[in-house]
Amino acid sequence: MMRRRKILLVDDDTKNSLLLKRFIEVEGYDVVYAPNGRVGLELYKDCRPDLILLDINMPEMNGFEMAKIIRSSDKRVIIFFLTDRTDKVDRLYGFSLKGNDYIPKPFYPEELMAKINERFESDITSQEVEYQLGNTTFRPNLSSLSYSGETHSLSVRQSEILSILAQNIGRLVERDTILNAVWGDASYSNSMALNVQITYIRRLITDPSIAITSLKKKGYILTINQ
Repeated sequence: MMRRRKILLVDDDTKNSLLLKRFIEVEGYDVVYAPNGRVGLELYKDCRPDLILLDINMPEMNGFEMAKIIRSSDKRVIIFFLTDRTDKVDRLYGFSLKGNDYIPKPFYPEELMAKINERFESDITSQEVEYQLGNTTFRPNLSSLSYSGETHSLSVRQSEILSILAQNIGRLVERDTILNAVWGDASYSNSMALNVQITYIRRLITDPSIAITSLKKKGYILTINQ
């Protein structure tokens, strides 16, 4: 029997949060509630949730601060920001902290549940995926690269990029394809971020048989030279 997924809800709007908590529990999830980021961080350490629903504007510790602390050691947990801060700068900062989604308030609980269910379903289908790239083993669900007895950790975003390239070995993957899949749009700032992430991925790949080639203004090709 599969265990029930655990969700940590962190929001200082207690009345609406408790209503949302009950709604999610009816859908079959275990939900732990925290009224601010400080309490949320302590509960996170105790309950180790699968997903965090995280408000941003909170007393004592805001959502961005809490997410930054968690992401420094945990690349696995899913983070959805739930907030009325919808400015582009805030959204970009949320994604820079490796947030998995940014959901503006007010929202329909049914819409949130659809996103939660979709995320967990996609995780289940990708749990066993493993790529053998030359002499390197790439495990997307663990965001890890193993080569010659050493294992390197990727960020969530780096793992997503490498997964796309690994599905298309020897073929050109256009920049816009990666940008839309990983960031949601092909804006200039995201394009610059992609360049940076590709650089980091190349540094983490120590297997000399693997190469990521850039084609200017077109995209990338992952090749394996045996």
